[in-house]
Amino acid sequence: MKSLKQAWFIALKDLKIFTRDRAAVFFFIVFPFLFIIMFNFLLKDAGGGDNRLELTMVTREAAGGLSYQIISAMVTENATQLEPGQPVIAWEEDYDAARRAVEDKELGGFVAFPADFTQALMAGTPTSLEVFADAGNLNTRTALEGLAAGISSEIGTGQVIIKSSVELAVQSGSLPPDTESVNKYAQALLARMLAETPPPFITFATEKVGDVEAQNAANYVIPGYLVMFVFFAAAVGAEAIVLERQKRTLERLLASSVKRASILGGIFTGSAIKGLVQIVIFWTVGIIAFHVDLGNSPAGVIILSLLMVVMSSAFAVMLSTFAGTPRAAGSLAVITSLVLAPLGGCWWPSFLYPDWIQNIAKITPHAWATEGFNKLMLFGADFSAAGPEMLALLGFTVIFGVIAVWRFRTSAV
Repeated sequence: MKSLKQAWFIALKDLKIFTRDRAAVFFFIVFPFLFIIMFNFLLKDAGGGDNRLELTMVTREAAGGLSYQIISAMVTENATQLEPGQPVIAWEEDYDAARRAVEDKELGGFVAFPADFTQALMAGTPTSLEVFADAGNLNTRTALEGLAAGISSEIGTGQVIIKSSVELAVQSGSLPPDTESVNKYAQALLARMLAETPPPFITFATEKVGDVEAQNAANYVIPGYLVMFVFFAAAVGAEAIVLERQKRTLERLLASSVKRASILGGIFTGSAIKGLVQIVIFWTVGIIAFHVDLGNSPAGVIILSLLMVVMSSAFAVMLSTFAGTPRAAGSLAVITSLVLAPLGGCWWPSFLYPDWIQNIAKITPHAWATEGFNKLMLFGADFSAAGPEMLALLGFTVIFGVIAVWRFRTSAV
């Protein structure tokens, strides 16, 4: 009980010193919101566009093949009957250029007609469409597969109709039975069918409810800067710990029968209380002034915030054990914060990064925290979805805490 009291009084002493420093309080509370206001203004219209899915068609046939007529009919009908939310049908005439565009991730994918499409169709032999798509672009790939399936189904139906019509014409004597005449007749019949009824292949039932609204930028700006500044403020606190060690304040505490564990606990508690004040202010202002939506699991958001505070406090104590002077501690705090924040997705959503950067970012607590907030607040996930991120932050806390306890010293020597 005595040790807990001592730790509490040390924490109160640190908080009292902190509140008397007006510059520190400004940096601690006001400065983060200057960033939030600026980026919220810059990103306020994000997601407000009506971004349509584009489905690209390609043919490897020579000019004049039936695939040209099919693609032309689809593009024309799509342009004249496009409804909000429906994908755009595009025609890329260069197959090789389309493949390079997909490989360079400039195009999500395409459906290609084979070079022998017309010949196979006229002969009644099987033919297949090629779907070439970026494996990581799930929406486009799925839509293209559906489009190819729809085309194949319609072509199969058309083949049955054409074959029956050709057989009847041959049997009635109105059509010579030679191959050339049959092919010309079948091709003319299919062309007439396309002209009279352009093939939709995939139809959509679209119900528009209101206008497309921009996302609330604060839903990803505030969590990112909360992670950044809670960590930054705690890390900068390492400078005060080193200063007290240099002034031999910690040694005098030991001489007055205060235990080492109480000193550690008091320093950690003071840093954690400052972090708690920060997150309360962040979320209160965020909800009231910026209309932040905490998603389907506000409890998950709160727990992630608390874990971020605890982890940052443990990091601050650990950081102080690696610095010999207050200036060195301040420099380490700035460097680590400014490197880890953008890498961990505090400045912009980490899911926009390439996969290899996302994998590297996993070594930072920032990446786990921001990913957890994104899951809960942007994608509407439930509490359990953020479980891995919570466990990761807890793991970082344990690692930093163990190193801090092991290396912590009260002497400046």
